This record gives sequence, structure tokens and C-alpha cells, in this order.
Amino acid sequence: MADPKTSNDPAAGTTSDERPAAANFVHDLAVEHAVQGTFGGRVVTRFPPEPNGFLHIGHAKAITTDFELAREFEGVCNLRFDDTNPETEDTSFVDGIIEDLAWLGYPLEREPLFASDYFGQLVRWAELLVEHGLAYVDDQDGETISEQRGGYGNPGVESPHRDRPVAENLDLFARMQAGEFGEGERVLRAKIDMQHDNMQLRDPIMYRIRDKAHHRTGTTWKMYPTYDWAHGQSDAIEGITHSLCSLEFDAHRALYDWYLEQLRLLDLLPFEAPQQFEFARLELTHTITSKRKLAKLVEDGVVDGWDDPRLPTLRGLRRRGYPAESIRDFCAFIGVGKTNSRHEIELLESFIRTRLNKTALRRMAVLDPLKVVITNWPTDADGAPIVEEVELINNPENADDGVRTAPFSGTLYIEQDDFMADPPPKYYRLTPGREVRLRGGYFVTATGFESDADGNVTEVHVTYDPDTKGGNSSDGRKVKSTMHWVSAAHAVDADVALYERLFSAEVPGAETGDVFDDLDPNSMTVLRGCKLEPELADTAPGEVVQFERLGYFAADPRTPLLFHRTVGLRDEWANIQKRKK
Repeated sequence: MADPKTSNDPAAGTTSDERPAAANFVHDLAVEHAVQGTFGGRVVTRFPPEPNGFLHIGHAKAITTDFELAREFEGVCNLRFDDTNPETEDTSFVDGIIEDLAWLGYPLEREPLFASDYFGQLVRWAELLVEHGLAYVDDQDGETISEQRGGYGNPGVESPHRDRPVAENLDLFARMQAGEFGEGERVLRAKIDMQHDNMQLRDPIMYRIRDKAHHRTGTTWKMYPTYDWAHGQSDAIEGITHSLCSLEFDAHRALYDWYLEQLRLLDLLPFEAPQQFEFARLELTHTITSKRKLAKLVEDGVVDGWDDPRLPTLRGLRRRGYPAESIRDFCAFIGVGKTNSRHEIELLESFIRTRLNKTALRRMAVLDPLKVVITNWPTDADGAPIVEEVELINNPENADDGVRTAPFSGTLYIEQDDFMADPPPKYYRLTPGREVRLRGGYFVTATGFESDADGNVTEVHVTYDPDTKGGNSSDGRKVKSTMHWVSAAHAVDADVALYERLFSAEVPGAETGDVFDDLDPNSMTVLRGCKLEPELADTAPGEVVQFERLGYFAADPRTPLLFHRTVGLRDEWANIQKRKK
């Protein structure tokens, strides 16, 4: 069922969105660089997703960091696809990422770039490193190479092919590209230092043979560069100034700098060498952001595609009704730091709820319907119940949204849990002898009810006070509960999807080491035959409305009359903050 009902105020439980942004060391660095004239005053960033899946909430932090930095300093942010692994990449992901960026608020102002645009240049530069004795072809397999790298505190073992003559290396490298060797038979490695404390500098692999067609270059290339080789050099080609990465690339920075230094010494850099800076990635409770694991959820049918509303993918969040502005505000609020941390998902939801409280139109929907018959409701000359139109406010937070009317007649639907035959203490909703207010309609008093053989209430009988139209009594008497309703004769049937956390544990996999052990098999419940006020039949695809007293719900972009619960009305983040005090 829906979230427990909050107070009668539809805006109850919301938080203020006037929250200051947290510290952002990347911004502070850019200010310092501007003052010092570093990079000639230029700010050029890049967002480099690999097109092997769709963007998720973690990417949103990287996107806002990259694009907003460039925007603030009147610079440029390139979208550059890191398409160096033909086995997992696809054009559909390219198109989807561009679409997700535009939705988040960053439509492309120029054509996207691709690491594959630079494959030819990267090979020529690699050949130059070979010519200068800075790279060599190794015949050993990957497992042997990995073993010979040693470990922290353990010495590395140099490859027997490390001192091959330059001419032989160039010949073998050319034959790798010509497709003369099979996968795994040979690799190109940088020649740095097999005893270095930083494992990334122990002769890293630059090229691997891959007999796979590439989504853009087809079968032109028989070998593909590693990320570490392609990354910094692509940055250099594009004139990137601030190459922003997540913290796990901290150990890679020395290699990033080493490659660029060799190109500088060879007088090959078209611009001043870019600099890499690492920041903490975004992690949320009850959430995973590994694209490999998200892909497994999709492939195994645990979720219904990459846009399943339970996933943290941007397309999943959009389908669930998350406003893009709220995601950007959330990313600004948590800031950009150098210490990994995990934020409560309730904090993100508070940003969603705050914005929707201001923008979402109010509507009435009954998710678990119980029939209510007004026994003294008037009829016309033919005995048919009179139908009245009652006026309802569209959004108390925005007077410009105006009002609407909804039909009110002698048979209505209310929520099953809005009536109890034998209520507990402090139950203020409908019960025999109790008077309540129907939102925008009348005061009604329960006089009786019908039950089935199992004792389940199937119908409630009430009387109404005709002097309370609009929900106010002429004598000033008060009631303790205001309930939503839908006219039975005018109700629109719909399906409503309710969601719990996809992962029950705050940190999935923390106990067993396998995140999938914490999957909640009951994370989605679809209610059929929900009763909606007629106005909801015209809800635009993707539009989010507030079902009064129940939460915020988004109309599915593809399936008519399917609504997804975005967030409930209760401010769980505020409750968490109270418990911490």
C-alpha cells in the first residue's frame, strides 16, 4: 500500500531547497589557476563515459562537476566517449548517453568526440615511444605479465622481451595491427620501471589485440589502446586543462603524467599538458552504481530494462519522475571533495520532494478502493443520483496553477484503510458514528457498513451534511480528518507501481561480499484497478502529480494510465537528522 498518511496539509513534510552548496575543491583550484594564469586562462574539461551502458546517478556528479566548471569560467566541456573496448560498446549507448545528458540539463553545443577519433594518432605516438626505447612488444600472456608485476613490497620481474631491438619491436607492432597474431599473443607495453612503488608504472600495457568489430571503426583496427594510454593523450589532443576523475584513478595519475611528459620531451603536445585531478565519487545507501552489476540486473531480468524506475540510471530516475533540476541541486549540495563517503538516499529524495511540492499539481487517486454510499444523497426526477462539481485547488504552493472541478455524487471510493469498523485509539478517520471531511466536498458520518464472509468491509454507508459543501460547516464545528475520494461513476481505472528499495541493505553486499544477496524480491508492487479522478486521464507522459495524502507519482512515458510512485510525502531525511542529534 502507499506510504502512511501524513497530516491533512498536502505540503507536510517538505524541506526547504534554500540549502547552501558544499565545498568544491575543483572550483577553488580553477579560481587559483585563473589568478595565476595557468593554462593561459583557459578552462577545458571533458566528460568521458564508456558507451557500454547508460548513465547513472554517480555519473550525474561527474557531469555537473565537469560541465558547471567549464560554464562558470566561460570554457568548454567536451563529451568524449571512451570507446576503446569493442567487446562491450554499442551505438545505442552512445545515443542514450547524449539523450540523458540533454535531459539532465546539458544538451550538446558541439558534436561529441570519441577516443576512436584518435586511434591513428595514438598508434603513431606509440610507434615514436617504441623508436625511443620507451615501449616494447611482449609475447607473454596476460596472466604471466600480471604475476611478474609483483606487488606492493614485492619486486617485479622484467619481461625477457623487454630489451628487444627497436626494429624488431616496430615490426611486431605493425604486424599486431595487421592482424597476424591472435588475441593474447602479444601486447605493447610502456618501458618504465618494474621496481617502482607505484604498480601502475611497472611497464603497463598500452595495446591489446582484439579481434572484434568496433561500433564506429568496424574491423579497421585489430588492436585497441588501454584506457590509461588513450585517456591522457586524448586530453592532450583536445587541449583539456582540468581532467577530472574519480578517486580510484589517483594511483593512475603518475602514469598519466609520465605518458604526457614523454610526448612533451618529443615536442608532440599541441597544448600545455593537461592536469588530472581526482574527486570522491557519488555513492548512495541502498544503491549500486557499477555498470557491470547494473547490466547483470538487466540481463537476468531482475529489473525491466535500463529505465526500470528502481534503478539509479538517469533514464530510470526520469521514468520514476525525478526532476533533473533536483539531481543537479543535490550534486551541488554534496559538493566535490577528496574523501569517499556514502550519502543517504533519503537526502536525494528530500531534494526531489522539495521541488515537486512546488511544481506538482494536486490530484485525487484511490489506490485500494472501498465503496462508500451516501444514503441521503439527492436524486433527480428519474431517480438518478445528482452529480455536483466541487472546486479543488491545483497547487496550494502556486496560485497561478488555479483550480479545477471534480464530479461528486452519491457513490464514492475511499481508501480501504480510511475506514475501520473497530478502530484503535487515536484513529481519526472514518468509523461508525464518526464525522469526517471529504476534500472539497462535504462532511459525512458513517452509519453502517457491509462485510463479506471473511469479515472484510466491502461497502460503507454514510450520510452527508448538505450545509458543509466545500468542506466547511456553517456552524463552525470541526472534524479531525480530511480524506480524499473519487466519484465511482466517473472514476478512471489505472495501474500504480509502488517501490521499495531495490537493495534492502544500506551498503549492498557489506555482510556477504555479494551485492545481489541484498536484493529485495518485493521491491515493486503494482496495484491494479486503482480509481483516479477524471482529470488524471489527461496527465501528460512523464508528468509528475501529487496524489493527495499519498505521495508524488509520475505518468509512465509509454504506457497510458500507469503511474510510478516517485517519492512519498513523508520527509524521511528530516527524521534521520533528528535521530542523529
